[in-house]
Amino acid sequence: MATKIVMPKLSPTMEEGQLARWLKKEGEQIAPGETIAEVDTDKATMEVTANTAGVLRKILVHEGESVPLGHPIAIVGEADEDISALLTEVEKSPGGEKVKQSAPAAEERAAREERREAPSPEAPSNGERGAERIFVSPIAARMAAEAGINLRTLKGSGPGGRIIKRDIEAAIEASRQAAPRLAEAAPAQPIPSEAAPYEEVPLTEMRRTIARRLASSIGPVPHFFLTTEIEMDRAIELRRSLNELDPELNISLNDIIVKVAAAALMQHPQVNASFQERAIRYYKQADIGVAVALEDGLITPVVRAANLKSLGTISREIRELAERARARKLKPEEYTGATFSVSNLGMFGIDEFTAIINPPEAGILAVGAAQPKPVVRDGEIVIRQMMRVTMSCDHRIIDGATGAQFLQTFKRLLENPLRLLI
Repeated sequence: MATKIVMPKLSPTMEEGQLARWLKKEGEQIAPGETIAEVDTDKATMEVTANTAGVLRKILVHEGESVPLGHPIAIVGEADEDISALLTEVEKSPGGEKVKQSAPAAEERAAREERREAPSPEAPSNGERGAERIFVSPIAARMAAEAGINLRTLKGSGPGGRIIKRDIEAAIEASRQAAPRLAEAAPAQPIPSEAAPYEEVPLTEMRRTIARRLASSIGPVPHFFLTTEIEMDRAIELRRSLNELDPELNISLNDIIVKVAAAALMQHPQVNASFQERAIRYYKQADIGVAVALEDGLITPVVRAANLKSLGTISREIRELAERARARKLKPEEYTGATFSVSNLGMFGIDEFTAIINPPEAGILAVGAAQPKPVVRDGEIVIRQMMRVTMSCDHRIIDGATGAQFLQTFKRLLENPLRLLI
């Protein structure tokens, strides 16, 4: 009996998924538990497995398209089974118009897209050509952005002319072979006077979720900000000494900051909290979210119970989590449920910034770069490595004095990191 495969819930915060890639084609046999597709969720690329055996009779959602949870994405049945009634049921369901649009044969879709992409002889040269939509898979879009490839110069080989991963790989290889010829002086190009052309790339589920969650944070959550400056010389010396003792540790300043933040949270439990509808929840351990920049967004893998772990363990965990985050291989439980977060842009040369709280956490630390500055010590001007940090606080939980006391403890520990051993 033919059945529908629906968009599954692959992460706790997922509301819809973007079909990244089909691993099975229409007409192919599938087995229960077999991976048939990859879906881009709000945080990672996850696998969709079949829950029944049979033949993949109809693909209802094509690569690059997004649908809500529970929406049918394919039909599985026997090879000669009539699925017309099931198709009609899907078309009449909410959002079924997407299925109707996807129903024509692949050749008809390709022909329509080719006609749409073909420039009209009468098309004005005022930038309107650049406003046409480009059909590209999320993976291909990320690869093109990283390689600096103009998607408008490519013709996709995917369904309906969609630009997919192999098209970007071919373009990268072609650019390498053409590099010697490009070294020759190019003729001067006329400067256009019309509006700048542009290209539109569909939002990934990660970027859509970031936009939705941050909008729900900066408005409803009453932020206030506290900034302090910290002398980092002893922390830098501690890092150097530990890495000299064991080069495989490869401890970073950010690892020390995470450890110190966890220790400070244990001394100020009112900061290690979250706002609930009818209560404030205070956590017994410090689960620190560490912001990691991705090509198309941001994710905060969580170091669980950082207050109980050594610097070496924290360092290894952060590196492993960051690597899997960039490969979009994190499990949902590895990037949800932090009690406090740290966002460090110091490695990018940023002196100071403010960060937006990730609900339901009560605070986040924005860490700038440690730089040599003249300061007064014992009546003399000396050079010290100074770092500015700004704490964003949820005023429903943290009052000004509470946040200031936490920052005092954080500063005292970071300026004298050997206190962690006491």
